[in-house]
Amino acid sequence: MADAVTDPNLELWPIGNCQVSGLIDQSASLVWGCVPRVDGDPVFCALLNGEKRDSGVWRFELENQTSVTQHYERNTAILVTRLESEDGSAVEIRDFCPRYERSGRMYRPVAFARIVRPVSGVPRLKVTLNPMRDYGATIAEKTNGTNHIRYLVGPQAMRLSTDAPVGYVLESRYYRVEADQHFFLGPDEPFVGNVRSELRRMEQSTARYWKLWVRGLHIPLEWQDEVIRCAITLKLCQHEETGAIVAALTTSIPEAAHSERNWDYRFCWIRDSYYTVQALNRLGALDVLEKYLGYLRNIVDSARGGQIQPLYSVMGQGELDETTAAHLAGYRGMGPVRKGNAAYKQIQHDCYGQIVLPTAQAFFDHRLLRMADDNDFESLEEVGEMAWKMHDQPDAGLWEFRTRQEVHTYSAVMSWAACDRLAKVAANIDKADRQQIWQERADAIRAKIEQEAWVENSEEGGHYGASFESDYLDASLLQMVELRFLQPDNPRFQSTFTAIEKTLRRGEHMLRYASEDDFGLPETAFNVCTFWLIEALHLAGRDEEARTLFTAMLSHTTESGLLSEDLDFETGELWGNFPQTYSLVGVINCAGLLSRPWSEMR
Repeated sequence: MADAVTDPNLELWPIGNCQVSGLIDQSASLVWGCVPRVDGDPVFCALLNGEKRDSGVWRFELENQTSVTQHYERNTAILVTRLESEDGSAVEIRDFCPRYERSGRMYRPVAFARIVRPVSGVPRLKVTLNPMRDYGATIAEKTNGTNHIRYLVGPQAMRLSTDAPVGYVLESRYYRVEADQHFFLGPDEPFVGNVRSELRRMEQSTARYWKLWVRGLHIPLEWQDEVIRCAITLKLCQHEETGAIVAALTTSIPEAAHSERNWDYRFCWIRDSYYTVQALNRLGALDVLEKYLGYLRNIVDSARGGQIQPLYSVMGQGELDETTAAHLAGYRGMGPVRKGNAAYKQIQHDCYGQIVLPTAQAFFDHRLLRMADDNDFESLEEVGEMAWKMHDQPDAGLWEFRTRQEVHTYSAVMSWAACDRLAKVAANIDKADRQQIWQERADAIRAKIEQEAWVENSEEGGHYGASFESDYLDASLLQMVELRFLQPDNPRFQSTFTAIEKTLRRGEHMLRYASEDDFGLPETAFNVCTFWLIEALHLAGRDEEARTLFTAMLSHTTESGLLSEDLDFETGELWGNFPQTYSLVGVINCAGLLSRPWSEMR
């Protein structure tokens, strides 16, 4: 390894505590991390800083380093990295963000902890710690004391407390590591207690938290490690303070090389969050669902019966003005780097169903700490009213077209689902009159979809169109079975699946759609659509083929076991924001569908 600093790629390892998160690359560098939360200023931004790899980074590097190996401590979000040099010297680095219960509350500080342990020979280490501020505009100024360094990253400084030689860290100079060293980059306040003993206690408590959380998951027999890693990562995508779930931890990783399809995904999409809680709910992770339902109640309250936006900030803020970060060159220099997302201005009518569906569970599930009541039903009916009102109105669709609107079939089906589930909830809480109204509305929407979305084709049996106005195909039509609009043996679904597979499948992968959009023809497969293909194959009784494709998708995961949003179906390279909740949901759902049952082992 002539140069320990690798070119930017998506071989990244997330750490976090549901307040802050970070991505560590193959060179033991913290290359992405925002404070004071996921949508904040990326003080660690080397991932998007072009050739300026020593700015916006926290790297550990051995003199004459030759290899790096990495893994997570089993069933935790604690990353273990081993660096080795050509003389056989080696250190182990343990990276984590503290998370555990303390004094009756969850301790999840705005902090990154790193522990370095010499494990072989006489390693000589260099620490490069250069956080930035204002989206890469400048390296943060610093001041220091005997055992700490303050980094002026913004209105609230961050403080590194350490038992390593501060002077060597300041000068980024190689030095001999003869004992364990501990680094805590957190709030600008004196570190209470001995940094060595406190960080070790934090690490043990954090490991115990994650292991106990994983122990409560209901996982399939097969692909257990893959499901557990995806579940932990999905939880890291929740901002626990409010319950919001972000679509990804990054911004502006292009969907394809030089495509300018660079978007900021550090926000809570109602749609993405629905799929996330659905997958985690199947694993029994009700803590994520409960927190998210609280977030949704606040969103509904703020809307006051009006239009729901497709996305909000993790704090529920609606205005997410889209600008560019002029000082960041972008991933591999492929800018622009965007902050904010103009999609908040779009009309996307599927979001009403995606609020009703997870909330409906709260009327049935006796495990929840807070079950829904009549007041919640009244609020949810306001959302349902919007679904009914807008079910046949044009919108930007789930793929967020920026320059055209149509009546998208997926949005109409989601509106049907909203009315259908409200009818079921009304029956459960003995509101027969409301049940009748919502059932009649669901039936009316169904009839409208069957009439307007169906494209007759005598040669191939016809298919549903992506919208009421056109006959092009869209992978989201495969969700008609998942949403229970259709049964798998429905002839219309079967012929639609045949048409989708013929038109959108590219070998082992699936496109969202094959027609031109605002940026031209799609160049990469959309990973969640490939998982939808695998689900459809299973429903069609083609399990052997489904398992083959699922195994192929797992072969494309990073060393950390994760996926981004998109994949080049010719080269297999990952593109798009990372880690993408949609894609991780696909792993969990397909593993559950395809796994052999536990009864074989019990």
